[in-house]
Amino acid sequence: MRRTFPLAASAAALLLGVPSAFAQSGGVEKAVGGYSFEEAAKEAPTTKDFHSADGHLTFAIVTHTAGNGFFDPVYVGATAAGNLIGAKILLLGSESPTDDPAREIEILNQIVQDPTIDGLIMTTPQVGAYNDIVKAAEAKGIPVATTNSFDGTILDRSGISHTGQDASAAAIAGEALVKCLADKGIEKGSIVLPSSTAMGNIEVNNRVTSAFNAIVKGLKAAGKLDAFKVDAGPENTGIDTNPNDPVNGIVTLFESRGDVVGAFAGNNVFTPALAKAVAQTGKTGKICAYGFDIGPAQQDALKSGDLTGALGQQPFLQGFYPVMQLYLQIDRGISAANLDTRAQLVTKETVTKVGKRFEN
Repeated sequence: MRRTFPLAASAAALLLGVPSAFAQSGGVEKAVGGYSFEEAAKEAPTTKDFHSADGHLTFAIVTHTAGNGFFDPVYVGATAAGNLIGAKILLLGSESPTDDPAREIEILNQIVQDPTIDGLIMTTPQVGAYNDIVKAAEAKGIPVATTNSFDGTILDRSGISHTGQDASAAAIAGEALVKCLADKGIEKGSIVLPSSTAMGNIEVNNRVTSAFNAIVKGLKAAGKLDAFKVDAGPENTGIDTNPNDPVNGIVTLFESRGDVVGAFAGNNVFTPALAKAVAQTGKTGKICAYGFDIGPAQQDALKSGDLTGALGQQPFLQGFYPVMQLYLQIDRGISAANLDTRAQLVTKETVTKVGKRFEN
């Protein structure tokens, strides 16, 4: 009789992942330059005494609206990153539930004078309003990172990292809206994109434009553009709607058109308002309504069907990455690098998977 057991056992051991000499094949013990990876991975001895020289790093993150919950996961991400590198993170922002760049700038002007600050992270929704902040920070040797909203004209833009979602991601919602119309068999009607340029957020304006262009492109490709009236205002940045009373503004818009079959809202002010307007006008499930951000109000609206879909911009990353970027600039001398957080389309079918670890 042939004895085959030892061979079978050896094969089984390999399949089960039993350690062997083969598992070490390809291992790298040191750099080509001769230094130890373990030693090189250690933090520089001077890092903790950067700028403030108090034995630890302190970063401040300042946003333009801490009062509506959107930036909560941003603050969580910044805190998580700070814990990893042993840095203190100051969580600051306008108390308003709506965009308030003026209050943010007031806070920034105060915090940039704080001698304990080693790095500054800020949102920049109001284009051209932050150059003095950057000048003051750089004069003190404090590195700056921007997050969420993007100001392409900011002083030393190429030397400042940015973490955020490119506004072109709103096209994902526009494409989804066109598909939704087809799936529902809707052949004609008005598609409205309410917003307000008075809020001064260029990113929101660009989102509306991107969604508008995607809707028009999709309907044109389907040969149905002439059957729909797509309205994003005279500049394609949104139909002017009162941000202080957005629900009634959108309800009035719906009633004035009479044939609204689709809608898109570009931020955390108008998206919950769009959902409430859909419910109030009895259009739940009857129109294709898309919005932005995945806060508690949006999640509830998706579950109820008042919103068809909403775009999340993975804000956890918008807090986590800029903290790490500042740390890398200080500890490693790594130049500013940008991160596009992209977009996540969330629907009624997928909303329960969102927010499990505060990332919405």
